Amino acid sequence: MKKEEKKKAKSKEIEKIPPLENSVDAPASNDSENIHPVNISEIAATRPVRSEAQEALRSIAWTSNGVNQCVYCLGKNIVKRGKRQNKLEEVQLYICQDCGRTFTGKKIKGKKYPTRMILDGVSYYNVGFSLEESAKFLERSYGVKADASTISHWVKELADLCSYGRLRDFGLKIYSPAQVVQSFQMYHRQIYRFRYHRAKIALALQEFGHWRFSPLREYLDSIATDCPHYLFKESDRSSEIKAEMDLHEVRITEKQNRATQLAQLVLQAVADNKWRHDALQKFMLANDSVTVATEVPVFFEREDYDWMKDNLKFDIPFEMEKTITGHIDFVQIRNKSVHILDYKPNADKARPVAQLTFYALALSRLTGLRLFEFKCAWFDEKNYYEFFPLHVVYKKKKRGRGRGKEEIKKDVTHIENILET
Repeated sequence: MKKEEKKKAKSKEIEKIPPLENSVDAPASNDSENIHPVNISEIAATRPVRSEAQEALRSIAWTSNGVNQCVYCLGKNIVKRGKRQNKLEEVQLYICQDCGRTFTGKKIKGKKYPTRMILDGVSYYNVGFSLEESAKFLERSYGVKADASTISHWVKELADLCSYGRLRDFGLKIYSPAQVVQSFQMYHRQIYRFRYHRAKIALALQEFGHWRFSPLREYLDSIATDCPHYLFKESDRSSEIKAEMDLHEVRITEKQNRATQLAQLVLQAVADNKWRHDALQKFMLANDSVTVATEVPVFFEREDYDWMKDNLKFDIPFEMEKTITGHIDFVQIRNKSVHILDYKPNADKARPVAQLTFYALALSRLTGLRLFEFKCAWFDEKNYYEFFPLHVVYKKKKRGRGRGKEEIKKDVTHIENILET
């Protein structure tokens, strides 16, 4: 009898937990928690080994509208060929005019469950809920039963891309599943949902070289109570910045990385383009090992602008008369740097250098971190472009015979001030 009563009590607790949109975003508890140190060497030993199937999936190039090449012959002469109505979802079909074979636009192959349901199930589990709890959440959201073993299979299949899985157990030692992600809506002309992975940043700051980013954590903690929301209702927006950029010393590096792979995976499950940002932000925050916050509000006041120009001699590539505000899509901590990411459809045609530079300048002033510590990037499913914002606002003077010792000494002193600020 006691066992049955315990099971009933646990099931009632699970029923109280809201669906993924809110359960993953459950607000932080007001109770104080003790942060327990975690051995990072234990985490490193849990890195998964990639399977051949996972490597094959990574080699396929995807776009927001489906695929851009045949999955069999890799030919690019493909066209849409109607849709197939499966038991639980409708799937787009493609035909290759080179090899004549038909295939679907799904990155997750051979599944009877909708792709969105699979991604939500993995997110539930990686946030910290058990397999059984995750299965109940999915049944409530989709009206479809998926047992614990099925969700376990999804988690293992996506373990390479969802790298937070190896940190999950360590995060649960610090916060309960309902406390892992803090989230709330901000009404800044339009609605933004700020999300903050408290367990992930706690673990990231314990890694070598990341301890100095603790001011970033303090700022993210303060947003819930100290964000000046009134500034965002009357100020200029960062997306409207128009600047003539001097990029002759700015190196923009094109690469492929985990962000593009996750975009390929997630965006195939998004039918409405207006939900692309939200779906990608929610999945990356719950499942990758480096994204610590999304839709982070930042502001840059005239006093900050003048101080950086006068004291640091920054050549800021835009003028401002009043406060400028914005919201950073993704903030990541990795490789001893703070990374500011912006998702841009058709990234190869976009050049949001001024907007991202503003984000870095604003976050530098709000946290007290040096601009040297930041990297900026914009990306989509196929492209990732990265640069150093410091190179945009500060140009090294060329050394020449005509320069005196006093002038060179001033430059050295100025560089030291930048690094110390």
